[in-house]
Amino acid sequence: MGNSKSGTLSKELLEDLKLNTRYSEEELSVWYQTFLKECPSGRITIEQFQSIYASFFPDADPKAYAQHVFRSFDTNNDGTLDFKEYIIALHLTSSGKTVQKFEWAFSLYDVDGNGTINKTEVLEIVKAIFTMINADDQEDLPEDENTPEKRTDKIWDYFGKKDKDKLTEGEFIQGITENKEILRLIQYEPQKVKDRLKEKKQ
Repeated sequence: MGNSKSGTLSKELLEDLKLNTRYSEEELSVWYQTFLKECPSGRITIEQFQSIYASFFPDADPKAYAQHVFRSFDTNNDGTLDFKEYIIALHLTSSGKTVQKFEWAFSLYDVDGNGTINKTEVLEIVKAIFTMINADDQEDLPEDENTPEKRTDKIWDYFGKKDKDKLTEGEFIQGITENKEILRLIQYEPQKVKDRLKEKKQ
């Protein structure tokens, strides 16, 4: 998608990314150089993406979760992320607007991409999240959410849905906007990660 391998970004792609993210031309150019060093082909494969995730979570198994994150950003379904998809992913998961983040969260949970979420899909993502929580942290979880099944039941109950019901994107975004508990339950942010982030900020 406009990614030349010459080491410079095309003007068209640069303008597009400046418009759709908060990054400056200088930041984007530096990232592009780094991206090409890591991925000379100009594309990240799912295996490379999983190994990037693994370096963030050395004491957990983020492979399944990374696979779902990758899927949600591989907008043209070609099994790779180009520079544009990679930067949009970076932007959305770090500094994107709240609504954009919620839209991304919906696409993460919409495993089959059919525009609605069912309870099985929620369970699949929650199971992937649990593989990233180490045993000690799992023991500290409240009794009614200390297994993927219990957490999924809790999320589904908060949405007021029956087992066979489906969630639309509008219902999903409304639910997490109105109920911070749903937001807490659908994302991966254990206390230890929060503590590490606080330490870095000080």
